[in-house]
Amino acid sequence: MQRTLGARKRSFVMNAKKQYNKVVLAYSGGLDTSIIIPWLKETYGVKDVIAVCGNVGQGKELDGLYEKAINTGASDAYIEDLTEEFITDYVYPTMQAGAVYEGKYLLGTSFARPVIAKRLVEIAKEVGADAICHGATGKGNDQVRFELTVKALAPEIDIIAPWRIWDIKSREEEIEYAQARNIPVPVDKEHNYSMDANIWHLSHEGSDLEDPWNEPKDDLYMICKTPEEAPDKPCYFTIEFEQGIPVSIDGQKYGPVELVAKLNELGAENGVGIDDLVENRLVGMKSRGVYENPGGRILYTAHAGLEMLTLDKDTMHYKEGVAAKYAELVYDGKWFCPLREALAAFLAETQKTVTGTVRMKLYKGNCTHVGLKSPYSLYSEEFATFGEDEVYDHKDAEGFINLFGLPLKVRALALKDKEI
Repeated sequence: MQRTLGARKRSFVMNAKKQYNKVVLAYSGGLDTSIIIPWLKETYGVKDVIAVCGNVGQGKELDGLYEKAINTGASDAYIEDLTEEFITDYVYPTMQAGAVYEGKYLLGTSFARPVIAKRLVEIAKEVGADAICHGATGKGNDQVRFELTVKALAPEIDIIAPWRIWDIKSREEEIEYAQARNIPVPVDKEHNYSMDANIWHLSHEGSDLEDPWNEPKDDLYMICKTPEEAPDKPCYFTIEFEQGIPVSIDGQKYGPVELVAKLNELGAENGVGIDDLVENRLVGMKSRGVYENPGGRILYTAHAGLEMLTLDKDTMHYKEGVAAKYAELVYDGKWFCPLREALAAFLAETQKTVTGTVRMKLYKGNCTHVGLKSPYSLYSEEFATFGEDEVYDHKDAEGFINLFGLPLKVRALALKDKEI
C-alpha cells in the first residue's frame, strides 16, 4: 500500500541520524529546491535554511528568487553574482585547454558547479552552517561535482543529498508534496525538458529526447536559430586575443561577460553552437542531451585557430592529450584536484604567445576561422612557399630522411628472409 505524505514525513524524521541547526542550500527556485526547504526542517529539525543561488548568467530564472526562497521557508537567501568569476576563472582556462568532453560537449554545466559550490562553502563558513545541501539527483553528475568541491574545500562540513535519502521517487510525487505545503509549483508544461542555463550554454534533456532516434524539435531551441532559419548571408567579424584571452570583437573592447554575451548573439543568429550527443555520464549510464552553446563554439574555434599559428609542434601535439584529460577531470567534478591545477599551470605557460587576431565566418550553423594573424606567428611564407626561395635547400631532406628512416631500414634488413 502506498504510504501517505504523513507517513513519509514520519519515516523521514525517524530515519534522520543527525539534527542540524543551520544548513546552506544550493537554491535555484525550481521544484526540487523549493520542496527541500520544508523537507530539511521536517527531517532534520533545521532551524535556519540559508538559500544560496549562484548567478552564472541564468537570466530571468533569478527574477523574484529572494522573495520566493523566504516565502518557502528559508530564513535568509543570497543571490550571488558569480558570472565574471565563472568566465575568467573557469570558462577561459577550459577553453585555453581546448577541453571538449567526448568530442562535442563544451562542459557548460560541468564547470558551473564548482564555482557555485565554492561560494556555498564560503557562505557556510561565514554563517557557521552545520551542513551544505544540494538538489542533484542520484542518477546525475552534478551530485559528484557539488560534493567533490565541498570535500576539497571544507571536508569538515556535512553534505545532505535529499534525492539519495527521501521517499519521493518522481516529479509527480514532488508536486504532491509541494501542494500539501502550499508551495507554488514552478512547472512549464509547454516546455517540459530538464534544462540547465548559464551564460555559456543551455542544455536540454528528457521528454522526447530520451529516445535517441528522435530528432530534436525546432521549438526546443530557446537561444539559437536553427541553421534553416539562419540568414542566407554569411556573418564576418574579428576576435582579438591577448595571451589566450579574448579581449575585443571587431576592434571594440569588451569585458568578459559582455564579450561572451555578444558572441552568443552573433552565434545564435546564425544557427551556430547546436550539439546533439549521447554522452557517458560519470555514474555509468549514457545520457542524451541537446546543447545550445553559440558563443562557446565561436571562442573554441577562434582560439584553436590562433594556436595553430603560434604554438610549436611539440607543444601543440602534447596539448591535445592534455585537453582530453582536462575535459575528463572537469566533467568528473575534479576542478579542485591537484592534477587539474597542475595542468592549468602548464596550460597558462602555453598561452604566453597566443596573441593575435582571428577573422571568423558564420553561416547557417557553420563556424570557421578564415583569417589568422599574430605578432608571434611561427608561420613563415619564406620557408613554406611552393615558389622559389633563398632559405631552404631541398638537398638537406635526403640526409634527414636517411636518418629518420634508419630504424625501419635496419628492421627490414634484420627480418629479411625470416618468417615471423
